[in-house]
Amino acid sequence: MIPHLTVGTQTFSPSRVFCIGKNYAEHVRELNDPPPEQPVVFMKPPACLMPPGIPLARPRHGRVLHHEAEVVLLVGRESGNVSGGRAWDRIAGITLGLDLTLRDVQSDLKRKGHPWELSKAFEQSAPIGQFVSPLQVPFRDAIPFECRVNGEVRQSGNTRDMMFPVPRLIQFLSSVWTLVPGDLIFTGTPAGVGPLQTGDRVTLSASGIGEFIWTLE
Repeated sequence: MIPHLTVGTQTFSPSRVFCIGKNYAEHVRELNDPPPEQPVVFMKPPACLMPPGIPLARPRHGRVLHHEAEVVLLVGRESGNVSGGRAWDRIAGITLGLDLTLRDVQSDLKRKGHPWELSKAFEQSAPIGQFVSPLQVPFRDAIPFECRVNGEVRQSGNTRDMMFPVPRLIQFLSSVWTLVPGDLIFTGTPAGVGPLQTGDRVTLSASGIGEFIWTLE
């Protein structure tokens, strides 16, 4: 089930799901990876999107499933070669989402020099909350957000700590692709990623955006 994306009275059909890797320095350090010189981009199909409240099935082709909480942007206008100063004009909505990752599978793929799809683009790997207008979000360039598992805080991030902030991401992506309404951008995860077990309840929250919950079956 691919959810429709709504912001107020506007409705969008999901198009492409762009994901940004290694966008928080502390997360890069916990992965023992070098910092990137430009945004690291990978993609997921829209079929990976899962709205809140839908139970998540644990994938069977890996053992170590990690949560990665992220701020997610919804593109509202066709955009090519956008300057950084005009970037926010292209964004129709903001929410929170999870980039679920099979870490053991990803590590094996990295070691072999293979693409990441098996570890990142499996069924239900992109849970996503409801969108709000950027105008409703205070301090949109410094959004604090949180990921809790069974009530315990696992990740506490703030978008001001992104190595490539929103204007730079929009500028970079739109220099390669013409962004279209319905495109989504997962902007990267802060430090604190960790394993999920069957029965775990994952809660994402941010002031001005909302609270969204999923349970792993």
